[in-house]
Amino acid sequence: MSRRIRLALTTGEPGGIGPDLTLILASQVHWAADIIALGDPEVLRARARLLKLNIRLRPYDPAANQRPCQPGELFYLPLSCPAPVVPGLLDTRNAPYVLEMLDTATRGCMEGRFDGMVTAPLHKGIINDAGVPFTGHTEYLARLTGTPLTVMLLASGEMRVALATTHVPLAKVSQSITTPLLRQVLEILDRDMRDKFGIENPQILVCGLNPHAGEGGHLGTEEIDTIIPAIQQMQQQGLNLVGPLPADTLFTPRHLKQADVVLAMYHDQGLPVLKYSGFGHAVNITLGLPIVRTSVDHGTALDLAGTGKAETGSLQTAIQAAFMIIRERKRK
Repeated sequence: MSRRIRLALTTGEPGGIGPDLTLILASQVHWAADIIALGDPEVLRARARLLKLNIRLRPYDPAANQRPCQPGELFYLPLSCPAPVVPGLLDTRNAPYVLEMLDTATRGCMEGRFDGMVTAPLHKGIINDAGVPFTGHTEYLARLTGTPLTVMLLASGEMRVALATTHVPLAKVSQSITTPLLRQVLEILDRDMRDKFGIENPQILVCGLNPHAGEGGHLGTEEIDTIIPAIQQMQQQGLNLVGPLPADTLFTPRHLKQADVVLAMYHDQGLPVLKYSGFGHAVNITLGLPIVRTSVDHGTALDLAGTGKAETGSLQTAIQAAFMIIRERKRK
């Protein structure tokens, strides 16, 4: 019998809701996979006391044949948080600890000790304040795995939205979008829709960049100069692409009912629609990596840390999505 799927769960910014979400789910849910929380056990114990949760923390030993955790139990892999943690407060001294979680989880996935990783929210600002240039999980994991290009995908229910560019200032979006970039993004998107989601011939709707998709060049020429050539070149390679379509009408049932995924040109073109339709139950999936990584669709919510009011829906969805992707890949 094959072993159970193992998922590394990074508990994120210790002053945020990552530890809360981890513990609340451990108290409620029986998983079909082994969930291993990466973090400081003392931080987890202190947060459990604050939340009045009776959680038994179990040290994880990958070499042992450990029985699965039941609700009220949580496997953990210990890391040391250097500075005291106060829920709701950030501390630059703990930034290396947050990055150590990502390093450990990624290394474990690359070496086969974990089948995938799920990330609770971190705080980009405090990591940068600590002197570490950091633009986000996606870019950091790409560097750790030596991946030249990754694609951010958010999913909620049947809606999936991928991004051609991620954390780029709006003023720099147009110059960042090139025909070679779009070809690579579309290739990754098509491949991972097949590999991770089991979709044989995924239909990809491609947004235009400008209002009305440029209106034949009257509202911008990026569609004519950059986007349409990329679409045509990839269609010649057999990809099932439709576009470029105006973003203000693409996200309607008439278009979406036949689509498997939408490619938006920039962060705030596609994600507001998806988050409006399913915020709190959406999942962030990094495509293009050699490992499986999913994440929540929200931030650290410092004001909710330690209050017991944090909603676990997105983290639960992220764990389920990682499990299903891994199961789909193992099935092949």
